Amino acid sequence: MRSSHMFDLTNKVALITGAGSGIGRAIAQRFAQAGAKVFVADINEAAAQETVGLIETAKGSAESLVLDVADVSSVAAAAEKIGTLDLLVNNAGIGHVGTILETNAEDMERLYRVNVGGVFNVTKAFIPGMLERKSGSIINIASIGGIVAVRDRFAYVTTKFAVVGMTKQTALDHSHGGVRCNCICPGRVETPFVQARLQEYRDPEEAYREMSSTQLIGRMGQPEEIAAAAHYLASDEAKLVTGSSLMADGGWSAGK
Repeated sequence: MRSSHMFDLTNKVALITGAGSGIGRAIAQRFAQAGAKVFVADINEAAAQETVGLIETAKGSAESLVLDVADVSSVAAAAEKIGTLDLLVNNAGIGHVGTILETNAEDMERLYRVNVGGVFNVTKAFIPGMLERKSGSIINIASIGGIVAVRDRFAYVTTKFAVVGMTKQTALDHSHGGVRCNCICPGRVETPFVQARLQEYRDPEEAYREMSSTQLIGRMGQPEEIAAAAHYLASDEAKLVTGSSLMADGGWSAGK
C-alpha cells in the first residue's frame, strides 16, 4: 500500500542495482512504498527475489532481475527487458581494506570494474531513453570516501572519487536534456557490506567501535536513512537539484 508522504513516485519505473540487501534493498522498498514499479537488480538472484518478496508483502510492485553491472552483455539484456526508466539508482559496489602497499593490481581492477565500470555501463545503457523523453533522475551511491580519504581504503576511495566525478560530469552534460544526476555519500552504515569489511580486521569489535565513533552522531547510520535521501532526490520536489553530492555521513565530513 502506498504511503501518503509528499514525495510521490506513482507511475515511475525505477531500477536499483545491488538491491538484494543493505542500502539497495532499503531504497527499493522505499521507492515501492512511494508508488514506483521497482526492478530489483542484484548479481545474487535469491537476494533479489527476497527483496521483491518483502515489497510484495507490503503491497508494492517489484520484479527481480539478475544483473552483473560489470558485464556489458548482462546490462544490455537488462536494458532490453526493462525499456525506459524514470529513476536509476547505481548502488551496486564492492570494497577492499588496505593501503596502496596492501593493494595489488587484481584488487584495484576488481573494484574499478564494479564501482566505476558498473556505474558507467548501467548509466550508458539507460540514459539515452531518459534523454529522448527529456526526463529522468539518476542517483549514484558514492561514499564519504568519495569526498575525503579514509584510512586503509586505497582502492575503495579511488573508485568512489571517480563516482563523484562521473556524477558531476553527467549532470553537466545532460541536465539541459532533462536528466538530473546526483550522488549520495554515506558515512558508516550498518549493512552486510560493512559487516564483511569488519571481518577483514584483526579485531572486528574494536573496528566497529572505531567506525561508529568516526561520525559526530556517535553511531553508524541505517539503510533506511540513506533510502530517505534517495527518495528525495528521485522525487519531483528535487527538480532544482542536480550535480550534487548529498552528504549522509552523520557529520563525518564536518571534522572532529
